[in-house]
Amino acid sequence: MRQSLTGDIHLNTFPAAPSLTAFFGGTFDPIHYGHLQPVTALAKLVGLTQVVLMPNNVPPHRQQPGASARQRLHMAELAVAGNALFTVDDRELQRQTPSYTIETLEALRAEKGHDAPLGFIIGQDSLLTLHHWQRWQDLLSVCHLLVCARPGYRSTLETPELQRWLDNHLTHSPDDLHQQPHGRIFLADTPLVTISATEIRQRRRQGLDCHDLLPPAVIHYIDEHDLYR
Repeated sequence: MRQSLTGDIHLNTFPAAPSLTAFFGGTFDPIHYGHLQPVTALAKLVGLTQVVLMPNNVPPHRQQPGASARQRLHMAELAVAGNALFTVDDRELQRQTPSYTIETLEALRAEKGHDAPLGFIIGQDSLLTLHHWQRWQDLLSVCHLLVCARPGYRSTLETPELQRWLDNHLTHSPDDLHQQPHGRIFLADTPLVTISATEIRQRRRQGLDCHDLLPPAVIHYIDEHDLYR
């Protein structure tokens, strides 16, 4: 809103730019504070208003999660219920065949259009092994990479060539993520939360308390369905 020299009030009519939407995939077996706390901190750092959780499909030839696809989906929904930052997308769980991250991101890009800023959230551990992903070189042609810090991992990539690739796409400005639809890498100084789903499953098998590791609604669901025993 602005006021003219004559005292009249006028509403600003600047066109609204598309907001940055970020997607965060994971097995979420179960979802826990090690997932949610760093991503929440990342959202504050870069001005995210929407993070979409995407539970991963696990192909039959790989070791299966302790919880079923439906149970992992329900736990993700319970974990973020009432939190306006998060929504949950189950498209990966609908696939009957193995899928690659790049294919999912290309489908999302087609849905959102060419100009919408899209981000894909990964951990520092994933950044270090990104060059082993299917068509990893194409990722930045459809999204930004938003990287959460992870304890115990180095900060440089494996080879000088990979490090140059990172340096060429690196940005320290959240504005770049909102003003460009894709192509940038943002290394976020997020909290180092040393929680893992493996640890939670082990504690459950040992009958140990996990209330400090994951949301109460998820704990209740795990108890109700007697998971990870």
